[in-house]
Amino acid sequence: MSNEAEIRALADKFFGAGEAGDIDALQSCYAPDAVIWHNTDGIEQTREDNAQTLRGFVRRIQNRDYGNRRLHVFPGGFVQMHDLKGTRADGVNLTLPACVVCQVKDGVITRLDEFFDSAHVALFRAEVGPKA
Repeated sequence: MSNEAEIRALADKFFGAGEAGDIDALQSCYAPDAVIWHNTDGIEQTREDNAQTLRGFVRRIQNRDYGNRRLHVFPGGFVQMHDLKGTRADGVNLTLPACVVCQVKDGVITRLDEFFDSAHVALFRAEVGPKA
């Protein structure tokens, strides 16, 4: 089992990789058979499916920042609430309040449940052309 310091370090590595757009580093935080679920679609993703989702997110959203982080560690995992901020290609700055619940075993995330406000998600997912 991972101790509190190890779980905190894993959470920092995971969200730091997300800010940097480093999908490989982010994926290294997951167990090979990790399950990723988002409340906005109710679908469980594999680690590989999630990598594809994250690559699309990194292409669409620049200046990613997981601000106002509130990390709470518990035996076997963590909960983090944060405000994901970023900039779309059209220059629009966005904020997505989120809550992420992760189960951790042997130093890696085995399950991630992510909760977003669907109205905010729609703004992040909007397909826009480059700024004219």
